[in-house]
Amino acid sequence: QVQLVESGGGLVQAGGSLRLSCAASGRTFSNYGMGWFRQAPGKEREFVTAINWSGGSTDYADSVKGRFTISRDNAKNTVYLQMNSLKPEDTAVYYCAAALGRWHYTGPHMYDYWGQGTQVTVAS
Repeated sequence: QVQLVESGGGLVQAGGSLRLSCAASGRTFSNYGMGWFRQAPGKEREFVTAINWSGGSTDYADSVKGRFTISRDNAKNTVYLQMNSLKPEDTAVYYCAAALGRWHYTGPHMYDYWGQGTQVTVAS
């Protein structure tokens, strides 16, 4: 069992930045690929970015490429999402997820554990 707790969400003006953190506990963190997903009101959960177990490989949704950066610190059992140049359409609840397969999967069905989510609101 892995417990994931996101933090760092909030309200920011368009063009601003936020850094989300996801702290993991319960199992060896480096055994998991990690992903960030988001869900806006009335929309399905969508892939944002993911990172493999070592941090050496990542993947991004086209909508966030060049603006968002995922990273991880296995010594701190934490994955981060640095979000720059935020847009109102980035407004959503952001979830982190852990996958036993250790890769940077894009499909939510590949993830075994999920956090409770953190709200990000970008004002225009």
